[in-house]
Amino acid sequence: MQELLTFLSTHTNELVLLCLAAFGAGFIDAIVGGGGLLQTPATLLILPNYPVASIFGTVKIPSLLGTTVAAYKYSKQVKFNIKVLSACVFAAFCASLLGAYSVSMINNAVIKPIILVVLILVAIYTYFNKQFGIHQHKAHSVKKQLLLAGLFGLIIGFYDGLIGPGTGSFLILVFIGTLGFDFVGASAHAKIVNIATNLAALIYFSSTGHVLFEYAIPMAIFNVLGSFLGAKLALLKGNKFIRIFFLIVVFGTILRFAYDVFLK
Repeated sequence: MQELLTFLSTHTNELVLLCLAAFGAGFIDAIVGGGGLLQTPATLLILPNYPVASIFGTVKIPSLLGTTVAAYKYSKQVKFNIKVLSACVFAAFCASLLGAYSVSMINNAVIKPIILVVLILVAIYTYFNKQFGIHQHKAHSVKKQLLLAGLFGLIIGFYDGLIGPGTGSFLILVFIGTLGFDFVGASAHAKIVNIATNLAALIYFSSTGHVLFEYAIPMAIFNVLGSFLGAKLALLKGNKFIRIFFLIVVFGTILRFAYDVFLK
């Protein structure tokens, strides 16, 4: 108990800033994903003396718990496509484990310019296609949906384990643009897949000692609070609101990756 009190008294400023970042991340993530764009860089900035792997492992706990709360909120009003979800979850879980293992082996500088181009195209398409994600439509057979769900689960799951920020937004994009969901349905399904990717990465990072629990637990509490409020607002406002929020988060993601590519 004394050690805990000593830690709190000597790291108050860090904890306050981390909890604020976690709350904002949970709120954003519950609506359109992309909370890691706030939480991960903030944690790297506030805790500069820790290895990158430790930061990645630490933020997975608040992300996992916050996403779980958001998924629970969505589950009360959204009917899940269990077959599509199962295929995507299984593929994403396995790929996220591999991505987490590869954190120290792959140069992110090679991947980020590609992601930047993709994000710009996504923003342009979503902005000009006013009906994108507003109505649900099914253009594929069940078999093709399962194959596409598994394929994109592999790609995005690996990305989440390797880099992370923006995963929820990418999942929403896939569920809308490829699988024909509307924004509310896509957000709900994306949360379940994101739980799997966060859990897989957390299993790896915790097994290798890369989780700072003294920071992760209070961050998780505030991330959960943000997620609860974000999911409630998203369900209340509906598809058009989520579409606007999605565009804002994608634009923020573009700025973040542009900074990494051109200014770092």
